[in-house]
Amino acid sequence: MNDTTASSPTLDRNWALVAAGALMGCVAIGAVFSLAVLLQPMSTATGWSRAGLSSAMTLAFLSMGFAGFGWGVLSDRFGPRVVVLAGSVLLGLACVLASRAGSLLQFQLSYGVLLGAAAASFFAPVIAAVAASFERRRNLAISLVSAGMGVAPMTLSPLVAWLVGDYGWRSSLLIVGVLAWALTLPAVWFVRSVPASASAGAADSGSDSSTLSAAQALRSRPFTVLGAAFFACCAAHSGPIFHTVSYAVGCGLSVTAAVTIYSMEGAAGLGGRLLLGVLADRFGAKPVLVAGLLLQAFAALAYLAVNQLDGFYAVAIVFGMAYGGTMPLYASLARDAFSPAILGTVLGAATLLSSLGMALGPLIGGGLYDHYGSYTWLYVGSMAMGLAAAAIAMLFPSARRPRMRDALKPALQP
Repeated sequence: MNDTTASSPTLDRNWALVAAGALMGCVAIGAVFSLAVLLQPMSTATGWSRAGLSSAMTLAFLSMGFAGFGWGVLSDRFGPRVVVLAGSVLLGLACVLASRAGSLLQFQLSYGVLLGAAAASFFAPVIAAVAASFERRRNLAISLVSAGMGVAPMTLSPLVAWLVGDYGWRSSLLIVGVLAWALTLPAVWFVRSVPASASAGAADSGSDSSTLSAAQALRSRPFTVLGAAFFACCAAHSGPIFHTVSYAVGCGLSVTAAVTIYSMEGAAGLGGRLLLGVLADRFGAKPVLVAGLLLQAFAALAYLAVNQLDGFYAVAIVFGMAYGGTMPLYASLARDAFSPAILGTVLGAATLLSSLGMALGPLIGGGLYDHYGSYTWLYVGSMAMGLAAAAIAMLFPSARRPRMRDALKPALQP
């Protein structure tokens, strides 16, 4: 019996890792998005400008992108548990330091740079470990971890809103930091990859790219296609995510009603992650990703056809399911093409490109509105970028997924 057959029971069983990854991602992303709740109370209490406070969020996303690449490289070298442990310590520390900030610059450095870097440690290393630990249910497992990150605004944000009302922003951030330590540090114990022999056995039946070094992988065609599609995908949906509330207000909706559109997108994104994850396990990640990208592109344009709340809700459900469901599939494609030994580096680099795409959409959308006085070209551009992402994704080489029958052939032969 060959290695793949012997190790196959090891794969698809590491659900404790999935649960731990979902929990840690929820806490980390929830801590980052707490600023949306703290913005007004902080500005009132400190006199710091909202623009200055908001820039901490921009710094956090940029820090997440660049630090994510570094964490991915470190996870390939030292293992995901060491990296996630360091990230857990930094996550709580960043919140504690931010709660003690005496100036806007101190807050921007602690909350923006340090917290963003800490939060990034829970993506590439954990997703790479999950992708290496699952074969038949890989897309579902990755989607569940991603869903944990997606519920962050619906879990930690309400808690922060309650805390800030009773204790103020400083005590609230301090409590969030202690809570981050209490939840993520014990979860680090469950961050275990399958034995190298097991994941390597599954990779042997995969793409020729699985034998590349990290440097070669980042220059390869599969990574170029993967990174370009991920960038274009994020650039396509980040603009509508950021500006749709303002667009809805311009259509005559109240601010309170318009904000619920954003919430609807987020809730639909959770369902999209699970639905597209299950479909990708059945039909393959590449065709499901392309279909999701096409749906995302046309849903973005559909915002121009609605001006009432029910219409916005209908489009938000489709758009949210599409962009939420496609995001975890890039990790599955990376696992199809590259060895688990370099997967952290590959996903870290892809995350960096996706972060740049996320930063691009809101900026260009705002510029288009300032120039034309309308959001029309934002949504048209988002559709075009989404179609480009789908076209790029179609160029990704189709990988042959190993099947149990193939794994048993050497054992059945005399």
